[in-house]
Amino acid sequence: MHVIVTGGSSGIGLAIAKLYAARGARVSLLSRHPGRLEEARAEIAALQGVDGSLIQTVSVDVASAARTMEAVELCEASFGPCDILIASAGVVEPQAFDAMPASVFDEQIAINFLGTANAVRAVYKSMKSRRRGDIMMISSGAALIGIFGYTAYCASKSALAAFAEALSAEAAAAGVRVSICFPPDTLTPQYRREISLRPLEAEILMGSVKPWSAEAVASRIVRGLDRGQAKIYFGFSLTALAYFGPLIKPWLMWWFSRKTRK
Repeated sequence: MHVIVTGGSSGIGLAIAKLYAARGARVSLLSRHPGRLEEARAEIAALQGVDGSLIQTVSVDVASAARTMEAVELCEASFGPCDILIASAGVVEPQAFDAMPASVFDEQIAINFLGTANAVRAVYKSMKSRRRGDIMMISSGAALIGIFGYTAYCASKSALAAFAEALSAEAAAAGVRVSICFPPDTLTPQYRREISLRPLEAEILMGSVKPWSAEAVASRIVRGLDRGQAKIYFGFSLTALAYFGPLIKPWLMWWFSRKTRK
């Protein structure tokens, strides 16, 4: 089994890669940062029972469709066709919309949404021809409700939900499973930086929920893939938003508006 993980050098992507490596899978890690990739490869290879020769890395910016295609082709040339794609690459830069430079907004759309589409495109044709394969898109709980200071992030992660749903309708007849998950705040290097930038208004809505560990999130995702789940939610609050959002969100937004006016 060959598993390709974008954003595999840290956080949720790395935690998922460890789980599949422990199963004996061939794992390809993709990320923009060569140094972090090598550290991640060494970290996985050091796990008990893991064969380091079955872990490879490729440095690539998934915002580039052409370079992502080339990176996946390199991975598949070494380890064979991709059986499972984990599209985990993502960035978040919270800031009020009118203060956010266009380049910062565009980067989040390019990596979070277009980067996922680029990774999917790179493996999809082969999966269809073989009539098998799993695609897991890592969205966010921020896709389920608009959050102050997260205009670009919420937009990019919400777009993934519609993309996954539409692609699933196309892929099902070819035997390819498309899934998406909506993780909560997760203790990752990116989260620690994000917290330092998070507006106080966002903290009112988000700060009362304890972050999950990357390992717990990864375990839930892999278990969901094993079971063939199309959508994976985390915790009571996000699950309630997913199923009852039209009823819950008006009240939440009213409450948030009152809190921020005080």
